[in-house]
Amino acid sequence: MKTPAWQRSEGKAKSGGLNAKGRASAKAEGMNLKPPVKAGDNPRRASFLARMGGMPRPEKDEKGEPTRLLKSLQAWGASSKSDAKAKAKAISARNEAKKK
Repeated sequence: MKTPAWQRSEGKAKSGGLNAKGRASAKAEGMNLKPPVKAGDNPRRASFLARMGGMPRPEKDEKGEPTRLLKSLQAWGASSKSDAKAKAKAISARNEAKKK
């Protein structure tokens, strides 16, 4: 039996994260994955950037190529882990200001 597409390269986007086929195969297994939010003050974006910005993994591999972590951050609109943390903080602050 083949593994689901989200676990194989055909379900992964070259730019990081999953492509539509990968998300569809994950949904078939009961997961509820949504595409990346590339811009704006969406709370989901702030949460993702804060979480992934704090990951202990490196941004580049031993060959100097960007890892899937960095590619995913770039897909969500951040250029590095530190940029992701800063953007998450700014988005959260703007969302809090809108509530008042």
